Amino acid sequence: MGGSYKDLRVWQESFALSVAVYKLTRDFPSEELYGLTSQLRRAAVSIPSNIAEGY
Repeated sequence: MGGSYKDLRVWQESFALSVAVYKLTRDFPSEELYGLTSQLRRAAVSIPSNIAEGY
């Protein structure tokens, strides 16, 4: 395999999704910080992380 995992379109799209989720959840109520906000952010970040790890 040549290149880097960052060259993979699926990684690029999933990274963009992670950024979008962070921007979206920034406006969530503060009482959701350790509930729904955290869960959504961790789920979104796990996608590009797993792709990079598998590469």
